[in-house]
Amino acid sequence: MPQSPEPQSTPVESAGQPPLDLPADVAARLKHDAAGLVAAIIQQHDSKEVLMLGWMDDEALRRTLSEGRVTFYSRSRQEYWRKGDTSGHFQFVKSVALDCDGDALLINVDQVGAACHTGTTTCFDGRELAAVVGHRDA
Repeated sequence: MPQSPEPQSTPVESAGQPPLDLPADVAARLKHDAAGLVAAIIQQHDSKEVLMLGWMDDEALRRTLSEGRVTFYSRSRQEYWRKGDTSGHFQFVKSVALDCDGDALLINVDQVGAACHTGTTTCFDGRELAAVVGHRDA
């Protein structure tokens, strides 16, 4: 599949102005892990297919909310990365929700290309584990 050209971002902050902080009401609701991160579940907006899981701190979430593209914090590289900047497989934000406990985000995106760094559509393709299937009583 041909890769799309670099999309144009329309950040909320004005050129020459310092970036805005994460809104205080949002920051107050977040429950970070010991490393200061929150899990971010990425889901295709129209099919509802779960694509991947990434990690965000307050700055990654601020960028995601204000730039229209998903930014993560890499635990292994200890740096920010915006999905698609090197791969061409962009994630355009459609909606962002915080779960009831404040310790996970659900980000609905329009995914362009593969979501997984291995080249698969999702990070879960072909990685099923054997499990006993449960049934509810009728």
